[in-house]
Amino acid sequence: MRVHANAKTTPKGRFLLCQRVIDEGWKRAEAAAAAGVSERTAAKWLARFRAEGLDGLVDRSSVPLTCPTQLPTERVAVIACLRHLRMTAAEIAECLRMPISTVSSVLLRIGLGKRSRLEPPEPPNRYERRRAGELLHIDIKKLGVINRPGHRVLGRGGKRWGDGHTASVTAGWEFVHVAIDDATRMAYVEVLEDQKGGTAAGFLRRAVRFFEGFGVRVERVMTDNGSAYVSTVHRIACKTLGIRHLRTRPYRPRTNGKAERFIQTMLGGWAYGAIYRDSAQRQLALTGWLDFYNYRRPHGSLGRHPPAWRLAELVNNVSGSYS
Repeated sequence: MRVHANAKTTPKGRFLLCQRVIDEGWKRAEAAAAAGVSERTAAKWLARFRAEGLDGLVDRSSVPLTCPTQLPTERVAVIACLRHLRMTAAEIAECLRMPISTVSSVLLRIGLGKRSRLEPPEPPNRYERRRAGELLHIDIKKLGVINRPGHRVLGRGGKRWGDGHTASVTAGWEFVHVAIDDATRMAYVEVLEDQKGGTAAGFLRRAVRFFEGFGVRVERVMTDNGSAYVSTVHRIACKTLGIRHLRTRPYRPRTNGKAERFIQTMLGGWAYGAIYRDSAQRQLALTGWLDFYNYRRPHGSLGRHPPAWRLAELVNNVSGSYS
């Protein structure tokens, strides 16, 4: 039972009030004063206790027994059927000759206020590759170049400085290229000047060498449909490296969800996790944070172990299978 925050009595306190009046002979006014309630309230609990016993001392619902102005169940069902035909609240109101405010409140009450609620939510499509290097998720995050600390870290409403003029705290953009292994969550990150096809191809070659240093051969990469990844130079790089290139479905970033989630973690822990003097200082901090992520940070999907632990486990199992 949830007791109201301002309630002066509870069922136990009401029972004590009734005991004092009925068993101990207290006057009703005295028992009411001792309980901190009015005599009228004490009379109410006494009457309920005499009629229903202990059950009468429990709070009752404040919902009225009848509601003459409430829409009939049949009319609510008609509104729901019309909504499932993807009609708007205004169209339903015009069709049924009802106020749009009434139709909107009904749709909100039955959980059909948004059109997205008309279809059941898509179940999560979780998967994990078995081998290290079997699939590499690659993505790019654009960050503003820092030439001085901005309002995000200084807590200012705008970007005004002591001279009273509005100063820009960014001077262009820099692009964070990330690659994360599906099976181990091991990550490789570089901050580069652009997101062109040649830059993305060069990042791919360096990421492949990074994982080769752990004895891992990259078999596939997954990217979105950005111009850098559909370029000819990137396609040639994948073919030269013997890597199969997979692309996500258009307008479906969740297909590359592991890269998207890693970027969120990276932004919170590194990009926005400290105050940096400039972009150069932020780039220097990336190495330390990435080392922490790969070798020490507990990962929820890896049994609270860091990615390097999973990488060593999978690589050793593969080595053992060949021995």
